[in-house]
Amino acid sequence: MTNVFGGSDRSSVVQGTISSAAFASGDQFVIGYWPQSPLGPFHDIMWLDANDTRTLIASSRDAANFITSTYHFDHVMVTSLHVESEGATTKARTDELEIQMAGGRLRPLPLRRPLAVTRYIEAPIARRLMGVETYGLSPTGAREWYQTRGWRWVRTATARHGSEDLGELVEFTRPMNVGFSNPPRRASIVSVTVTIERPDTGSGTGA
Repeated sequence: MTNVFGGSDRSSVVQGTISSAAFASGDQFVIGYWPQSPLGPFHDIMWLDANDTRTLIASSRDAANFITSTYHFDHVMVTSLHVESEGATTKARTDELEIQMAGGRLRPLPLRRPLAVTRYIEAPIARRLMGVETYGLSPTGAREWYQTRGWRWVRTATARHGSEDLGELVEFTRPMNVGFSNPPRRASIVSVTVTIERPDTGSGTGA
């Protein structure tokens, strides 16, 4: 790794927030706000619609390529995407889609910890308490560590697709099926640092 938010051909680190919410229409969203990454700032929305179609909406072609090198989607859209995620609120907007979330009190995890702690100690705790994975292999064979710095449960959220209101906020009931982990069942705004280590070309991946 060349620097904490840079990367090499195999490894990189991104830092920002992951905001997730599901709605009565059957649409589920995971919004990535990444002010620090090897690409510079970028944003994305991972969208599972009511038909289980997985769509990536990315703010640039570079961002789309970076994300799809780790995760799998049925469709990829590169379009004008504006995301704000500061403190207790997250807002995302494209020409056709608008999502807003407001979270409750912050539950901080301020301590920096080695990746091994995230893999062997945090992982079983997060799995039991929140139903999420903090370490695993992506569909493309990349190893990932999700190190949470704090989270908020979402209290209210709205979403519109074109003129359609997507309904009330509900719990996640289906896996997103883009990577090895899924959001918590309850909508959340999570501050996180993600370390990604891609396999050597032509080599085995191993755990």
